[in-house]
Amino acid sequence: MKQDLHIRALSKSFPGVRALGGVDLDIPAGQVHALLGENGAGKSTLLKILGGELRPDGGSLQLAGQTLQFKSAADALNQGIAVIHQELQYIPEMTVLENLWLGRLPQRWGFVRFAEARAQMRAQLARIGIALDLDARMIELSIGQRQMVEICKAVLRDARVIALDEPTSSLSHSETETLFRLVRELRDQGKVLIYVSHRLDEIFALCDGASVLRDGRSVGRFASLQGVSRDQLVQAMVGREIQDVFGSGKKNSTRDNATAARNPRLQVHQLSGRSLPEPASFEVAAGEIVGFFGLMGAGRSELMRLVFGADPRRGGQVWLDGELMRSDSVAGSIAAGLMFCPEDRKEQGIIGCRSVAENINLSCRRNTPGLLINARREAEVAAEFIARLRIKTPSPAQEIRLLSGGNQQKAILARWLAERELKVLIIDEPTRGIDIGAKSEIYEVLHELAARGVAIVVVSSELPEVLGLADRVLVMRQGRIAGSLARGEANEARVLALALPDGGARPEAEAA
Repeated sequence: MKQDLHIRALSKSFPGVRALGGVDLDIPAGQVHALLGENGAGKSTLLKILGGELRPDGGSLQLAGQTLQFKSAADALNQGIAVIHQELQYIPEMTVLENLWLGRLPQRWGFVRFAEARAQMRAQLARIGIALDLDARMIELSIGQRQMVEICKAVLRDARVIALDEPTSSLSHSETETLFRLVRELRDQGKVLIYVSHRLDEIFALCDGASVLRDGRSVGRFASLQGVSRDQLVQAMVGREIQDVFGSGKKNSTRDNATAARNPRLQVHQLSGRSLPEPASFEVAAGEIVGFFGLMGAGRSELMRLVFGADPRRGGQVWLDGELMRSDSVAGSIAAGLMFCPEDRKEQGIIGCRSVAENINLSCRRNTPGLLINARREAEVAAEFIARLRIKTPSPAQEIRLLSGGNQQKAILARWLAERELKVLIIDEPTRGIDIGAKSEIYEVLHELAARGVAIVVVSSELPEVLGLADRVLVMRQGRIAGSLARGEANEARVLALALPDGGARPEAEAA
């Protein structure tokens, strides 16, 4: 019997919000099927039900004609369902080997047979063409490496259904190609493959068909993506047309390179640290958006953490509005008006167990007079920015970990917008794992800030995002700034030539 997955009338509610309202989906085996929708459409809730982490209020799951019922995530795994979430689930202090074997380590007489476990895992990884350092602790790996470990974990369990939620969000180009190869091999083996991504280029490159959710309901199904346009998918997801996702029509014409040269707001001189051994220098003008692009490991995030004071500096200086910043701490940066939205929202951007309101007010409590927190003022600030940024939450008291990635990112932005002294905003991977509607809203906020004179640095691994937003593009390669391109000069070919390890000398020379 064909191993098709059928979802019927699936529903799930949380206090104050209906996450799924009777979803019907048919996902055939032997195909890669995209699950699309805006953040908050119900995709993550559906995957958590599929993975046994949540129990539905109603409806059913059927695989190969059999009804699936799970008591736990372990129960779902044992029945052949593997879900790889965008927020990775691993044990940080354990090794790669232990995480890959989690719950299944070979034993004899109560003792783990590590030599046997290592030999078996090396053979399995060789079979699928993946190389991993089995003895490295997960906490020592980059986000992309951790993502690849989680993907391998699902593949090696020989699951019948594999769901991948934003699997390439932290992967390098070569790792993405490896993932695509694995997915296609699994498709050819007749697996049920569910692929969730907001990167529509990936959807068209990899997926055979697609289903769309909106507001917790099924609103569209494409049995084949042949002949389907990008605009059709976007309109199905958001229920409206988005003509200018990057908001380039809202750019202030005064933000040009001459302005940047005359009025630098942020100046970074010869900055270096343990994570960035070669000194880096750059400037950003008031009202300018500067994009940083580079391949995985190029040093973009490391440089921004040094600028913000999140990592210790070995040398160099940071100037703000012509004044040297004496403090190289996070608190000193915030007090001076230099704010930072980090790459890893979950680990570095939010306090998951605290409310949306508390996360928004996390830094602006210093403006509260006296030693006591002004609860009424905090409630007003939270309500103002929840409305202004259209943060979807049933209540300001909702734990922020329960919000979608896009709404978490908006809450982090709200935290810095609530700071009256905001002068420079550094935002690392602003729209990773975020739907196209929320992307458009975040871009709109960035343009509004630039129009107010805020200097903005956007770090992104999505080249179209950098090209669409930035007035200037700075390209990093192997820990150094390899070149700078004005908006009119920057295109994909020239940026990639600077970013690649054997970057072309001609574009770099022209950029200089």
